[in-house]
Amino acid sequence: MKCLVLAAGYATRLYPLTENFPKPLLDIKGKTILDWLLDDIDSSGLVDEYIVVSNHRFIGFFEDWAAKCRFKVSVVDDGTSSNETRLGAVKDIQFAIDSLGLDDDLLVIAGDNVLDFSLCGFMRYALEKGSSCIMRYYEADGKRLHKCGVVELGEDDLVLSMEEKPACPKSHWCCPPFYYYTREDSARVKDGIAAGCGTDAPGSYIAWLSSVVPVHAMEMPGRRFDVGNLEGYRKICEEYEGIVNRV
Repeated sequence: MKCLVLAAGYATRLYPLTENFPKPLLDIKGKTILDWLLDDIDSSGLVDEYIVVSNHRFIGFFEDWAAKCRFKVSVVDDGTSSNETRLGAVKDIQFAIDSLGLDDDLLVIAGDNVLDFSLCGFMRYALEKGSSCIMRYYEADGKRLHKCGVVELGEDDLVLSMEEKPACPKSHWCCPPFYYYTREDSARVKDGIAAGCGTDAPGSYIAWLSSVVPVHAMEMPGRRFDVGNLEGYRKICEEYEGIVNRV
């Protein structure tokens, strides 16, 4: 399979730290956020190529990083230069598919996430299910549900519905930005866009896809740390202990 990393955002909440530098390449305990993610994913032995989608402003940083990377990495420039002109995650996914002619199963991840668990278990889960899959975690805070993608579940982890930033959440299950698309469902991204699915949040495609084909949701086995602001970043730099729960 291929791993598609979404890294074309502008991380405005972390300004001035990320005003002229990409968030996924910020350092945490001697490694970039992106290296923490890819080192883990590569240990699965299931990925043969990594694709990083960058905006035009930060493309040079990612090309320099990729030149030193021990993995096979392709860096794609989506051509945008500001937060106001960004394509949005779903259109970035389709842009990468079109640019590189991708025709494979895809692990799609946001490149700015810090985790204390391995994503390898999620990849194995998806292969066992034989369907496109997402992850889910329980969010007890009702106010936070309005800012997340919320999933309604049926039996055997089946996604009955998903909605980004719902006014009336149907559950307390939220979806972090980690997705597995089968080869067939990777080819359907363009259909989702044409059907009017949202394109800013990556979960918007899953919201549409789950109404068309079976999608399953694995419960997240650990913690995802928020690097949303400067205080959060400083705290993670002090407290992060790496991937300690390798499921």
